Amino acid sequence: MTCPNPKDFQITKQFKSEYQYKPPRQICISKFAIPPPERNCNSYFKSVFKTRSPTIKEEFWTAFGKSFPRKWILYDTKIKDFSFKFHADHKKAEVSIDIEMKDEIFRNAYYEKIWSLESLLEEEVGEVQKDEFYSLENGKIISRIWVRKENVSIYNKNTWREIFEFFVAKMDGFERFFWEYEDFIKDI
Repeated sequence: MTCPNPKDFQITKQFKSEYQYKPPRQICISKFAIPPPERNCNSYFKSVFKTRSPTIKEEFWTAFGKSFPRKWILYDTKIKDFSFKFHADHKKAEVSIDIEMKDEIFRNAYYEKIWSLESLLEEEVGEVQKDEFYSLENGKIISRIWVRKENVSIYNKNTWREIFEFFVAKMDGFERFFWEYEDFIKDI
């Protein structure tokens, strides 16, 4: 017995994530056969396309958002390619200021402005690390000023609370610093 031509099987996307099943002209009798048209095939295809358990990273960021519901500055600094970022992985957690301008002159100018206020920044967030030519995984060069917490993991739910509290304390300090010296930083 032969299976129908693949063109006979059509799944169309109608609305957002709704999939509509169009039955084939003939049904293949094999272990990979499509359920016969008399069954409720639309619910079958919806479950196939929509079933996906959230990853541990999605759970982590969702838990953080629910534990500390707050609007952070992040990208809303009113300075192009100047942002605040959270980062967590299997070894550490970081909060950073990323200066990602392509023009090295402007990137350096913003970096120097912030670094000229080093002692004031450290009063807000504690000891910071800096790298004027920080290389991202994709090879892009940026300037970064950050604080790090070691020995925590996004994959260990027992350290999540510690990471969340670190994020809140340090990002709050970065934001207070930015709001206090915003006019000085933006004046380039």
